[in-house]
Amino acid sequence: MEDSSLELVRTDLAYALRMKIQKVMSKLSSKFHWRDFRSDQFEIKQVQVAIQKLPASFENYRIVHISDIHYGQWISSDRLDGVVEIINEICPDLVAITGDFVSYVLDESVRDMAMTLGKLNPKDRTVAVLGNHDYWAGAEKVRQILKKGGICDVTNDVFAICRADSRLYIAGVDSVTVKRDRLDIILEKLPIDGPAILLVHEPDFAVKSAKTKRFSLQLSGHSHGGQFIIPVIGPLFRGNLFMKYPAGLYEVGGMKEYTNRGLGTNTYWLRINCKPEITVITLIRGI
Repeated sequence: MEDSSLELVRTDLAYALRMKIQKVMSKLSSKFHWRDFRSDQFEIKQVQVAIQKLPASFENYRIVHISDIHYGQWISSDRLDGVVEIINEICPDLVAITGDFVSYVLDESVRDMAMTLGKLNPKDRTVAVLGNHDYWAGAEKVRQILKKGGICDVTNDVFAICRADSRLYIAGVDSVTVKRDRLDIILEKLPIDGPAILLVHEPDFAVKSAKTKRFSLQLSGHSHGGQFIIPVIGPLFRGNLFMKYPAGLYEVGGMKEYTNRGLGTNTYWLRINCKPEITVITLIRGI
């Protein structure tokens, strides 16, 4: 057997094992109510971002940013219901979701996620891009979930929000991990003027997006905040495409980048000093 074929078999076996582990852990967690929703499990993080030339009609525009739901693992239907209630109580203008809706299992139970996300009620829209796990589990099926939930998929696309005679552009890059990102297509679609916000699952893409000088803010996830945060030291784990910007707000070449710690967990169903995060981003006019 060729080395590449052997590696593929090993990968398939590892993936199948993780699927089985997820199913077993989910059943145990549900049986013993380990995944019941409690609001104190989640941190609501308030972030203010100044944007140059922000139209007056978008002053104090509020975006709720969530990421990495990984539905069916630590995030159960009960927990996701609770998160949606929290978001709706905030009354955001926009909800932005930056990928990894699922982990390893994409079965009939995921229909619940579509129904729950469909309850999100921002003043404008809910927009989203996919993450690497969405591709590994089945990207087209995840896109169907988004469609059923009334979520606007901005993958390699641009969505315009209109207020009075002004526009705020929301662009979305597809997963960088699986090499589906097409920043060139986005730049072709994006008008040369007007504030623009970029959604991309992987935060370290900011190095590339900032060089375009076209985006005021990039919203990302992927890192889960490292899941284990050591005081003074910071995130214990950093990995592919979240080495530079694992959690929080950064300045990258004149562009702001924000990495959400995510709602769920993946390999390790545990967080230390790293609560799941619901980010409330308020846009203000830059000087």
